[in-house]
Amino acid sequence: MDYQELIKRPIEQDLLDFIELFNQSLTHDDGLLGQALQHIRQRGGKRMRPMLILLMAKNYGRVSMVAQHAAVGLELLHTASLVHDDVVDESEERRGQASVNATYNNKVAVLVGDYILSTALLHVSKTGNQRIVEYLAELGRTLAAGEILQLSNIQNQEISESVYYQIIKNKTAALFEACAAIGALSSGATEEQVAKAGQFGQDLGVMFQIRDDIFDYYDSKEIGKPTGNDMTEGKLTLPVIYALNSHPIDSMMTLARKVKSGTINADEIAVLVEFTKEHGGIDYAERRMQDFRLKCQQYIDENVENDEIRKALTAYVDFVIERTK
Repeated sequence: MDYQELIKRPIEQDLLDFIELFNQSLTHDDGLLGQALQHIRQRGGKRMRPMLILLMAKNYGRVSMVAQHAAVGLELLHTASLVHDDVVDESEERRGQASVNATYNNKVAVLVGDYILSTALLHVSKTGNQRIVEYLAELGRTLAAGEILQLSNIQNQEISESVYYQIIKNKTAALFEACAAIGALSSGATEEQVAKAGQFGQDLGVMFQIRDDIFDYYDSKEIGKPTGNDMTEGKLTLPVIYALNSHPIDSMMTLARKVKSGTINADEIAVLVEFTKEHGGIDYAERRMQDFRLKCQQYIDENVENDEIRKALTAYVDFVIERTK
């Protein structure tokens, strides 16, 4: 089944309008800045977050220019955060192409990220909606706080599932939550409707991140990152956290502490990955995704009347769970 086709069906023209507005926002006449923005523009991507804003706007009314400027603003904020993240993580690749910092240098990447962030603020101001402006500003704070929490957690010797959820709720889930809530806000939804939409977005985002984390336990060129990449960066994700807490073997705990201290090698990561698979870590993470899927489906059943939008949002949930990269 082509999930992406189902997702786009109710918002096909709206999505084309978004892409045009977004690409205009990442265009500049200046030589170096123009080149860097074009480099970022070429990444494209699946547009999952903007599509969620547009679908939510349509669910509660229609896709107006308020929704479009909000979608561009949020996607630009996300784009700026990725440019800055690549500098912090010293990443050389993003979505299979060279990162801005690898193509140019850290100084250019930080300044380009700042430029994109300012452009995000410009677009969100064009919504003329104080609540949307506040939501986007709060999202920027939450994303930064999530990154700092993740950095500080690397030094934390505790291996905690609750801290894992706290981090992803401040990062990936916060983005999806903002998309759903802002989409609803753009169509004049009530506070209760906005809160329910936001919770749906958060549940989607948690699922999205758990699926991403599961990918890290398998070697695939499709996914675009090597096995154990998270562990190389000092991160312990849900599958290994569950395996370690349910089977606290001293030798594996020692390896986990080496992950956090940044002293683990590739062979040791392979041992920890295998331990995770053998002790139910992947199965547990899959079950947790299904729990969030049920919550998402309940929201759709209770809050989406239009049949085409219901099918699109159901396909969206299915895609997040079943995607292969």
